[in-house]
Amino acid sequence: MNSHVLIDTHSHLYSEEFDADRREVMARALECGVSKILLPAVDSKEHSALMSMVDDYEGVCYPMMGLHPTSVDANYQSELAEVSRWLAEYPERFVAIGEIGLDYYWDMTYAAEQNEVLRCQLRWALERHLPVSLHLRNAKDGESDAYDDFFHLIEKEFAEQQPGGVLHCFSGTVKQALCAVSHGFYLGIGGVVTYKKSLMADVVAAVPIENIVLETDAPYLAPVPHRGKRNESAYIVEVARKVAAIKDLTLDEVARQTTQNAEKLFFSCVL
Repeated sequence: MNSHVLIDTHSHLYSEEFDADRREVMARALECGVSKILLPAVDSKEHSALMSMVDDYEGVCYPMMGLHPTSVDANYQSELAEVSRWLAEYPERFVAIGEIGLDYYWDMTYAAEQNEVLRCQLRWALERHLPVSLHLRNAKDGESDAYDDFFHLIEKEFAEQQPGGVLHCFSGTVKQALCAVSHGFYLGIGGVVTYKKSLMADVVAAVPIENIVLETDAPYLAPVPHRGKRNESAYIVEVARKVAAIKDLTLDEVARQTTQNAEKLFFSCVL
């Protein structure tokens, strides 16, 4: 067991990509010092698998509940009702509302509905005193900026009280990163920070380590030297090493501070 303790604040280990070797994946994560893994919801098709994994790995895996923006379509009201049902039935079980947000990457067909769903879930987070895990992704053509739309939303409609949370898999600019920090949000830093052409090194350099949490977003976005392969929670060590190099800190210092940040954000009202 490594001396450092890490928290993977965003991982889809319940997805079918891990059905063949989930036990081994979990063993590798624990061996690398990962003490907790947070599992975000996507939509109702995956709720059963998500909660089953939480049951199987009690004390290590913790669930979020929310409706992912790419799952917002003409049927979004019934999906939201499912999220509401889970939150009402298990009010003490979830560590966050997530993942929720705005995704303009593929198309803008349901952009208005995504904004409506986001508002709703932000209100639920405030009512339940839960943080949010935010998924924000800009349009391919650069015409629509999900980060700017989100900041406008919270400044306009949640100015008096806004939920805390993390901008998961942050991919915005340094200016947007500093804006997020000014609003009290954490930045979720994952494997992209290890890519040669990534601008995330500039973001990590500009933002205090006290505002950073680590994540994998497994099975997606594996860090170097695993890029192109299936990601898993054990690989969060590579993310921590890169952050340490950028911030001129030791791996243990990064592990200690980011774990403290994650505990404060997700577990201060739960444990």
